[in-house]
Amino acid sequence: MQTEQAQQIVKALAQGIDPHTGETYAGDSPYQHPQTVRALYLALEAMQQPVQRKAKSLPDNAGKPWSPEDDQTLGAGFDAGKDPKQLAVEHKRTEWAVKTRLAKMGKIELEPGGGRQR
Repeated sequence: MQTEQAQQIVKALAQGIDPHTGETYAGDSPYQHPQTVRALYLALEAMQQPVQRKAKSLPDNAGKPWSPEDDQTLGAGFDAGKDPKQLAVEHKRTEWAVKTRLAKMGKIELEPGGGRQR
């Protein structure tokens, strides 16, 4: 289901209209109760707000795939003596992503049980 379709359904419910049949709900319907109507409008408003990142913002490239060029500059930077923290800043990635990528490239070994820090 697309977000726009979900918004149309919630809006219809908030207006006391069955979104599938177009019929108006009876006055004693739960959808006509003032608290329900307010809650539906709040939900609709929340659905229309842009998605915000968590309080701890992630770097711009977090979650994006690594390109061959990214791998090349990452490897060259590491070979030149840059540490993963510095490389993370340069590549706009998390330090964990840089360490994981370096391990995949065979440049480092991740510590057993080192797990992802949160």
